Amino acid sequence: MSLQLQIISHQLLEQYRSQVADHVQPAFEGLHDSALSIDTFSFYTSVSAVFSSKIEGEPIELDSYIKHKRFATHLLPGYTRKIDDLYETYQFAQQNELTEKNLLKAHALLTLHILQKGQRGKIRSGNMFVITEDGRIEYVAAAPSEVKTEMKKLMADISLLCKAPLDFKEVLFYAAMIHLVFVKIHPFEDGNGRTGRLLEKWFIARKLGSKAWYLQSERNYYHYHNTYYTNIRALGLEYETLDYALALPFLLMLPASITPQNE
Repeated sequence: MSLQLQIISHQLLEQYRSQVADHVQPAFEGLHDSALSIDTFSFYTSVSAVFSSKIEGEPIELDSYIKHKRFATHLLPGYTRKIDDLYETYQFAQQNELTEKNLLKAHALLTLHILQKGQRGKIRSGNMFVITEDGRIEYVAAAPSEVKTEMKKLMADISLLCKAPLDFKEVLFYAAMIHLVFVKIHPFEDGNGRTGRLLEKWFIARKLGSKAWYLQSERNYYHYHNTYYTNIRALGLEYETLDYALALPFLLMLPASITPQNE
């Protein structure tokens, strides 16, 4: 099958196939919900929200958040507010189709306490740089004049991939590529990392069903967050000169998060 994709590269697909072990698929199929989950609380949604937030530097611990969300332990609102927003955004994704309109709605939800109202769910209009803690520019994202066009290409590719018959390894490959291309476009003023990780899982759920929401990819990215960022940076300093031939180490982090030890 030859997919006419506009922005997502498939040049690494065969190499990727050869490096993803065959036991990953049955491990994914064996994923199941936690006994801690109830009608009003999802353990794995908490895991996703907590660890995606921790990647961005939020000082939240899973144990504390579960006590807050599952057992109504009273914590300071500022300690949980952004994580609560992200939790609700994952719930929104679980209940809605993956479309451009819903992606913008998801971004608005997860940035409720991050961005000003006029910036939530809106494609940025200014330049975007990723800055290190010591003030160095480590990445120059898509130019303001290009970002809407690049996002249209990405969403068109996602729509095509959602309709295409893909095998298990192809689903993981394209999910990680969607994540990577999205964060490289960096279309929003803030919340790009959280949105990219959600988008990856949203696509997997669209193709493979609800077990995707039990996948602890965000936890794996957090535990190896230095490697996660190194692999993202490896493609290059500027959007115009990115080399997706260097993306394999990043792409292989997703299947590494699928193990029989998942609860």
